[in-house]
Order: sequence, then C-alpha cells, then structure tokens
Amino acid sequence: MRPVARTSWTVVLVLLFVGLLGWYLLYTEGIVRAFRADVQTMSRMFAEVQTGLSDPDPESWFESLWELQQIIVESQVPLVLAGPGDTVFAVANLPFEVDLATDEGQRRARSYADRLAARNAPVGDPARFLVVYGDPPELQRLRWIPWLQVTGLLLTFTAGILVIRFQREAESERAWTSMARELAHQLGTPISSLQGWLELLRLGPGERPGGLAEGEIAREIGEDVERLERVSRRFELIGRETELAPIPLEGVVRSVERYLGSRIPRLGPGIRLEVEIDRTLPPIRGNEVLLTWALENVVKNALDALAGRGGSITLRAFHREPEWVTLYVEDTGPGVAPEIRDRLFEPGVTTKSSGWGVGLSLSARIVRRIHGGTIEVIDTGPEGTVFAIRLPVADDAG
Repeated sequence: MRPVARTSWTVVLVLLFVGLLGWYLLYTEGIVRAFRADVQTMSRMFAEVQTGLSDPDPESWFESLWELQQIIVESQVPLVLAGPGDTVFAVANLPFEVDLATDEGQRRARSYADRLAARNAPVGDPARFLVVYGDPPELQRLRWIPWLQVTGLLLTFTAGILVIRFQREAESERAWTSMARELAHQLGTPISSLQGWLELLRLGPGERPGGLAEGEIAREIGEDVERLERVSRRFELIGRETELAPIPLEGVVRSVERYLGSRIPRLGPGIRLEVEIDRTLPPIRGNEVLLTWALENVVKNALDALAGRGGSITLRAFHREPEWVTLYVEDTGPGVAPEIRDRLFEPGVTTKSSGWGVGLSLSARIVRRIHGGTIEVIDTGPEGTVFAIRLPVADDAG
C-alpha cells in the first residue's frame, strides 16, 4: 500500500502546485490590468485639468472640477470628507452603505475614517475640511502576493523533498534487490558444486567417474567451502563499518589474477589476462577482501565483453600522483554503449541482457564510499574500454 500512498501524495502536491501557479498568474494578470486602468484614469484626470485651464469660461472650470471629482470617485479609493467638529460631509467607495443624515451614519463614518487615518495621514486644511483616504483595491490585492509566493515555494520545496526521498528509497530497494540476487548467484555456484561432490561420495570407489579418490573430492569440497566463506565475508563487510589498513595493491591484483586465470578458458578461446605492475607502488589504505571483490567485478565485466570474440584484458597499476595509486583495467571489447555510459555504476544498469547490474555498482560503492577513491570509464569505443581506479596512498607510506 505504501507505493500507492506515495504516488497519491505526489499527485496531490503536483496538482496543488499547478493550481496555485495558475491562480497566481491569473491574480497578477488582474493586478496588471487594474494598474493599466489606473494609468487611464490618471490620463483622464490630466485631460480634464487641461480642459479647464484652456477654457476662460468659469462655468467650464466648474464642470471640469465636477468631472474630475467623478473620475476620482470611480477609482474605488475609499474617501471620507470630514469638516470641523468631526462632521462627515461626504463619503465615497466605503465597504458599507451609510446615511450621513443620521447619528448612526455619522458614527460609523467617523469610526471608519479613524481606521483609515491610522494608516494614511489625512490631507487638506483642518480648519476647513480633511480628506481621509484608504488604499486602492490594487494595493490591497498586492498584499496577498508574498503569501502566494511563500505558499508556492513551500509546496515546491515539500514536493522536491518527497520526490528525492522516494527516489532514494526506490534506489535503495533496487540496490537491495540486486544485492539479494547477486548473493543468491554467488552462493548458487559453490552450493551446486557441493551437491555434485556429495553425490559422488555416495557412489562406491569403482563407480566414480575418472576413478576419483575421496581425497580429491575432499579437496574440491574444501575449495567450495572456502568460496562460500569468502562470499559470506564479503557481504558481511559491505554492510558494516570497514577498517582500512595499509595493504599492497599488487596482492589484490595477483589474487584476482589467480582466481580468474583458471576460469578464463571456460569463457571461450583466445582471451588473455595480462598484469603490469609498477614495482615501486606504495601501500594503499584499504581492505583487501573488499578491494579484491571490487576489482574482480570490473574484470568480470571485461570478460563478459570479450566472451565469444576473444581479446585481452590488461591490469596496469602505477604511481604517478603523490597521494594516489592508479589501476587501469583495459580490454579490447566492443566498448560501452553511449546511452548507459553515464549510468554504468548505478544499481540495475548492465550491459548484459541477463545481468542484474549489481557488480559495477558494488565496485563503485567499495571504491568511492569505503575507500575514498574514484572509479570511472576514461575511454571506450570499438577498440576497447579503459576503467580507471584511483586509491589513496596509505598515510604512513612515506
């Protein structure tokens, strides 16, 4: 039920954000139109003033003033005209109806005028009359803009946090699923082999193929058990705090060479594994078990690229930077497809049709997060691919 709830919340937030954005656009468009109307009103007032000034007839002046007053009233600005003794003579654009001929009407008008005067200072001659005015409707509507913006930002921030959280959880679930499949795969081979050796043990000495002795079978069983222990230890270390110590990188490379060297012939003819190691390599700061696993996965990826076509894989280690040791894994395979190159180390991404995409992602986790190094594809094409792994030199390496 959780994925459904997540999707629902995401959809609700997106709809709220889109609705708020649409409302905000319509709201600001209405304010823009109102300000354009205000500009038109100011132009009409200017035109009436010019008409009165250009006409020598006093009666025309009175008509222009009257028309000017009507334009001001049409602006919808609240206005209260008060004389001496707080008597209200006239009002315009109040939010309520009022009869100034009554005491109640005078009281309500004065009370409203006092509220307006608290925000805007009255204008005019106190000995004759004062004009108390309020804010135009456009200004009142503008007060809501910051709240709309803050609400939109909060919704955007909340939606972003939820999306990131859901993506991380989804990636974590994919990673754990891939890890479980990889564990089952790595355990499956030695377990199947053990089952086969047990079947042979149940046979009599004369019934076993090739005349296998119990000592030979026991040796093979021991190797399978050792492999199970290695798999178990690897997965145990990947999920806990790992202690790092100075170790020689050559030992890691040679371990992978020995392990894969006996298995390369099964993958097809014409595949060569070559090792070139600088003898002056300083020790690196790492964990031998996990680094062997990481390098093994990278080399297996290269082996898969060469399966059925032959070629070579070269492990080249050198020390050219003071604080780093670099290891190249070079193959002569067909290269990495451009569409997955940038995502090659993500869980679930694989170059194989039957793969689960966990090997290289595990290598990246081991190299980057546990050892503080880097792993990347620095070159790929129809003539081969080069993986570069950089690992920090041990602090006491001198």
